[in-house]
Amino acid sequence: MALLQQMKLLINLARIDGEVGPREKQYIKNIGLANQLPSDQIDLLFEQRHELIVPDNLNKDQKFDYIFSMVQLMKIDERMYKEEILFCSKIASRLGYSEEVLFDLMLHVRTSTMGTNELNDLKELTEKHLKK
Repeated sequence: MALLQQMKLLINLARIDGEVGPREKQYIKNIGLANQLPSDQIDLLFEQRHELIVPDNLNKDQKFDYIFSMVQLMKIDERMYKEEILFCSKIASRLGYSEEVLFDLMLHVRTSTMGTNELNDLKELTEKHLKK
């Protein structure tokens, strides 16, 4: 369930600038496919409108996955729009992060594959921004 909500949020983020670009669509599709979602089910998600629902029972790792994937998606088309940053800020807050988490992530997240050590360091950095 959390995966579907995450994908819906990513689709909403990708739509902010008016269209879902091919790289954005492939990025979102890859997340679904990596989690064994059927391709046709993923394609249907792009045809629907989605509410902004952030599950409140996510653990630290799931919260990190949400915010990391959002920042990576935002950076994938090499243009960041104010509306995208505001959207991510709103979701970060709902996930329990302080708004400063976005600045750290935007500095360190790359659109290319990141190694396990890099991700662990980034996860540790973002945990410092979780509100108690």
